[in-house]
Amino acid sequence: MKRDLLRVADLSRKEMEELFDLCRQLKARQERGERYTPLLGKTLGLIFEKSSTRTRVSFEVGMYQLGGQSLFLSSKDLQIGRGESIADTARVLSRYVDGLVIRTFGHEIVEEMARHASIPVINGLSDSHHPCQVLADLFTLLEKGKSLDVLKVVYVGDGNNMAHSWMEGAARFGIHLVVACPEGYEPDPKIYQQVRQEASRLDSKIEIGHDPQEAVKGADVVYTDVWTSMGQEQEREERLRAFQGFQLNRSLLSHAKPGVLIMHCLPAHRGEEITDEVIDGPGSIVWDQAENRLHLQKAILVKFLT
Repeated sequence: MKRDLLRVADLSRKEMEELFDLCRQLKARQERGERYTPLLGKTLGLIFEKSSTRTRVSFEVGMYQLGGQSLFLSSKDLQIGRGESIADTARVLSRYVDGLVIRTFGHEIVEEMARHASIPVINGLSDSHHPCQVLADLFTLLEKGKSLDVLKVVYVGDGNNMAHSWMEGAARFGIHLVVACPEGYEPDPKIYQQVRQEASRLDSKIEIGHDPQEAVKGADVVYTDVWTSMGQEQEREERLRAFQGFQLNRSLLSHAKPGVLIMHCLPAHRGEEITDEVIDGPGSIVWDQAENRLHLQKAILVKFLT
């Protein structure tokens, strides 16, 4: 029976732990130069309505390293860009390829693609969720020797897809997560209520606040994302005003724990949500996160396409 990965909550904690174990093995194989090709003869379709660096390159390289191949499908080049329905596109592509990654705007597009496809569908990013990124982030923290159930992670910025996926991941592992955002930029209240219920069963907390200095007190990890995401460009000036005081800089991080780890999903708008000295500083594990997108997504591909 085919499985889809549309949001972090689609996976149980046990399934995520299995993914992390597989990711660790695949990364070690790669570092040893061992060839491992369980996806020989498989083809992955990549439907992208949004531009991409890490998602596209990591999936394409990952498929190649696993013995398969990928096919980049810009929405501008598909008939879906000329009015063909998502359902019809899903049905046809299911006859050609072995799996689909879709990177788009509304999450309902991802859900409809998955509903009509007879092959696995992986969400490479939607406006509501970015599961591949947060799974790679959690793996990176484990790789750094962190025990997830004792961490305080503070997400500073917009209550967007990254915040939603982090909330779902935190709820699975008992992480104390604080989302610090300006008023009016909070995460989706439905997702917030869902994850709070799960977190309560693990005796952990997921909170939303509006004071970044208060939020980062005692933080083991501070995370941020761009203030203006793709599709919000017309809001940029308004957002720059609203997010003043939410920049990750030396002053803000002085309120966190000594040795706090800094994370960013990239791309970074340096000088806006984060300063050069922070993203390039000794506490930054941003480039490890970026690398681990490759290894974690290889684990997803092996698990979902074999």
